[in-house]
Amino acid sequence: MDESKQRILCALGYLVRQYRTEQGISQEELGLRANLDRTYISGVERGVRNPSLTALVSLASGLGISVSILLENLEIEADKRK
Repeated sequence: MDESKQRILCALGYLVRQYRTEQGISQEELGLRANLDRTYISGVERGVRNPSLTALVSLASGLGISVSILLENLEIEADKRK
């Protein structure tokens, strides 16, 4: 995977973790809310999973936010990882 894609996935993982921890929920709880496995949530947060659009919708829903809110600062966070 090229470096720019890896930066984006790591930034996405950071944002998912940030929203999750702000709500005080575990990866397991987010997985239950989003109908995704805890190990999948972990992989997204570590930047090793490349979630599909439907998985992003599920994650956002599990966090109680829209996909647009989830991705709002993605480019800013990705740029921090250069």
